[in-house]
Amino acid sequence: MTQTNWNSEAHPARLEERLDDDVVRCHLSPRNCRIRPGQHGFYRVRANRDGRLVSLNYGRSVHATEETIETEAVFHYAPGARILSMGNVGCMLNCDYCHNWKTSQARYVEDKDVHRYTPQQVVDIALRHGIGVISWTYNDPVVWHEFVVETAALAKAAGLVNLYKSAFFITAEAIDELLPVIDIFSVSIKSLDPKYYRRITKGWLEPVLEGTERVFRAGKHVEVSTLMVTDLSDDEKTARDMAAFVGERLSPDVPTHFVRFHPDYRMTNTVRTPVDRLERARTTALGMGLRHVYLGNVYDTASTDTRCARCGRLQVTRYGLNADLVGLDAGARCTGCGSPSGLTLLPDARPRERVRELPAGEDLRVAEFAWHGDVRALHVQLRNTSAAPARIYTGRYGDLGQDGWEAVDLAPHESFRRIAAKSTPGETGVRVAVPPHCDSTLHQVFDRAHFPTVEATDGTLDGDVSPLPLFRPGGRP
Repeated sequence: MTQTNWNSEAHPARLEERLDDDVVRCHLSPRNCRIRPGQHGFYRVRANRDGRLVSLNYGRSVHATEETIETEAVFHYAPGARILSMGNVGCMLNCDYCHNWKTSQARYVEDKDVHRYTPQQVVDIALRHGIGVISWTYNDPVVWHEFVVETAALAKAAGLVNLYKSAFFITAEAIDELLPVIDIFSVSIKSLDPKYYRRITKGWLEPVLEGTERVFRAGKHVEVSTLMVTDLSDDEKTARDMAAFVGERLSPDVPTHFVRFHPDYRMTNTVRTPVDRLERARTTALGMGLRHVYLGNVYDTASTDTRCARCGRLQVTRYGLNADLVGLDAGARCTGCGSPSGLTLLPDARPRERVRELPAGEDLRVAEFAWHGDVRALHVQLRNTSAAPARIYTGRYGDLGQDGWEAVDLAPHESFRRIAAKSTPGETGVRVAVPPHCDSTLHQVFDRAHFPTVEATDGTLDGDVSPLPLFRPGGRP
């Protein structure tokens, strides 16, 4: 195993039980790991140092990234809002198809993929860029518990919203520490089959369902999703089981997402989920009484739009990871029948400045990326290498309605990353314009954002293959 430094600093951990002989028990996940001095727990980011439980990933993160709230399977809270996504290292599960395996499985993490942030720095990034929501996401925020709880409290005090995107294999004690600071819970329920959970995720099902019900009963905004894995969980039974759980233990009004799978990690000898199977799953769930059922990781379908459950009026249109409000008033009521939509709308965050043309006389280098195959999303990595503030421009091309540029202002020496996703059927690609003292790289991703990413020039052009480092049996790409 390659020697790494990202986990060399220990931070006091919460949810510790001290036992005899300097043994500790961690009460963060249902595993309740019993850890001897010098050893690690299951997810390898919590350890026993001198008889005390410590976290080894406090403040250790993949790159902070601006995205849209739709990337987190959240459709009924601030549609189209920009979010600041924060992901860390480690996971309490080990799913065979993990899209984030190179950071979720701590043994494969490399120092070059790890960034360091303090709680205040995370809040400052969001405020500086006019972003109103911080999303705790990617591998899974459960194993980042101390950093999430402390940073979310700062964010809430600053008027920001906290979103928790998780597989939710977590204890009731940990949930109780999240409830005061988390506003939105987006829970990924891998399956309703206990045997599937044990075999594919290396966890178990009931704590996930109990935790989801717990946050719903606490009055939090909850949305749930299920990854429909090709020939494994993309059948009618999965849809019926999911609909029964949501309808009976939560509410038929809870937004439910059936998400398209792409081959990854240990599960590459297959293909992406056929969209017609997703559509059938949605029809099944709607037929069982759920009112808002969506498809995820798909384009060119009305099954991502929101309609009034009472009159059927179109309220939110979506294309990929982009959303437009078309049938809601300022109070989130339907403009057709006046009934409450059940959606939460946020006051407009500070928008980025838009310009029709690039400033004349500035020495700007322009790079373009064309959408191809199933790659219709991109991380745009921006770096200001100077000691002065800088302005970079990003835009879209190929659709006459997408003319113009959006300005991104960077602080001295700031590194910033944001997602660009195809926003209209006619859009051909995206472009970035940077001054000489700034750098930019483009990193293609599938659908919703994930880590790791690779630079676009290194990615495959095959539409059905993930543009990622491939997992090898030895664990290295």
